[in-house]
Amino acid sequence: MKKKFIIITFISVLISILLIIYLLYSLNYIQHKMYSNEDFNIKTYTSNTDKDNDGIDDQTDILNNVREYIATKPKYKSKYYASGYPDDEYGVCTDVVAFGLKGAGYDLMELVNNDIINNKNNYNIDKIDKNIDFRRVRNLIIFFENNANSLTTNIYDIENWQGGDIVIFQNHIGIISNNRNKNGVTFVIHHANPYQKYYEEDILESRNDIVGHYRIS
Repeated sequence: MKKKFIIITFISVLISILLIIYLLYSLNYIQHKMYSNEDFNIKTYTSNTDKDNDGIDDQTDILNNVREYIATKPKYKSKYYASGYPDDEYGVCTDVVAFGLKGAGYDLMELVNNDIINNKNNYNIDKIDKNIDFRRVRNLIIFFENNANSLTTNIYDIENWQGGDIVIFQNHIGIISNNRNKNGVTFVIHHANPYQKYYEEDILESRNDIVGHYRIS
């Protein structure tokens, strides 16, 4: 009887440990293995434009600058900045995109503000505020739909998802990574909440709220 109890206890503990590991893996607290384009014989996309004339094409430039931004390990907090762009250690999901584009020569604050002024009927905005409008996902959905190349939202059309692309969810936004999971589905570089361990995560297959996938041209 005692031996049987020990076996049952051991199995219960083992199952609990496996469930915890599975949960941590599902929540990306355990980093997923990454694969490259080459692992799937996918040609890495490069842009024909170089907005800031730094010798690096825009697609690569955006991705490089996003990585530079997340290397600063910004803490998640929604704040208003008189300068528009966060100038301290904090940020939100839209700032990942804004700093990635800014480093490649695209000032999202100016671009979104101009688009709102010229196409106000497209935006549900009572009072235009240049310093915050470009940091709202609902505005960026409209902006990128009208000012960028709209691409597939089928995550398994893997060749058409490339590092430096922009993905927008119902209430969230991020930059597509050049790393992929075992199925070839790309990771996303994003900033979702204060409890996020990694900024680059394997989340696309667990989301059902993708509303747009875009590429700067």
